[in-house]
Amino acid sequence: MRADRLLSVLLLLQVHRRMTARELANRLEVSERTIHRDMESLSAAGFPVFAERGIGGGCDPVERLVDPLGLVAKGSVWYLVAGVEGQIRSYRVSRVSGAAMTEIPCTRPKGFDLASYWEQSAVSFKARLPQYQAMVRVHPASFPVMRYAGRFARIGQASEPDSEGWLTVPLRFDVEEMAIEYALSFGSKMEVLEPETLREKVISAAESVIAFYAELAPYERPVDRNSPLS
Repeated sequence: MRADRLLSVLLLLQVHRRMTARELANRLEVSERTIHRDMESLSAAGFPVFAERGIGGGCDPVERLVDPLGLVAKGSVWYLVAGVEGQIRSYRVSRVSGAAMTEIPCTRPKGFDLASYWEQSAVSFKARLPQYQAMVRVHPASFPVMRYAGRFARIGQASEPDSEGWLTVPLRFDVEEMAIEYALSFGSKMEVLEPETLREKVISAAESVIAFYAELAPYERPVDRNSPLS
């Protein structure tokens, strides 16, 4: 899914700070052209990600004329909030390689409040992140531990128990892979209802685990002659 790939691009750039289009393409198993399209989509959506075609398909630094509006510290990370071509964007200061003052006056939007902008920007950023939704049916004994089984699973309102006592629960993840791992962790105590593609992938993953163990020779515990049980 493209939403999953866009999130993967963001996570990779957050960890490595700067990667070439070729490196991203190899990691995500897509073409460099696809990576450039993804970077353009993320930039257009307001994410502080920029790419230029360079030698070898790399991502080069971009020079921009901005109206500085303020600095914001989030934990130990500083961000520059600036006006760019009629829009307000945020830039991670550690990724700015250089800055120079011009003689062009800075234009500050009327009524602009830095604290209010940052709060709204954070809410908007989370809302724009790719989301993967699923519906599952869970055993009543497993329902209380759902919130502790996966830190990236957002759990919705459960339905009333059905005739067998099981509950139907909506879930939300960042990417499909997290949903697969989460469902598998509950074994036979959770059934994926939808989407159908997730259900099929959970079944396939479970069959792979069974096939893996079926091909292994029985495990024999090494004999410890110093143990009183040997």
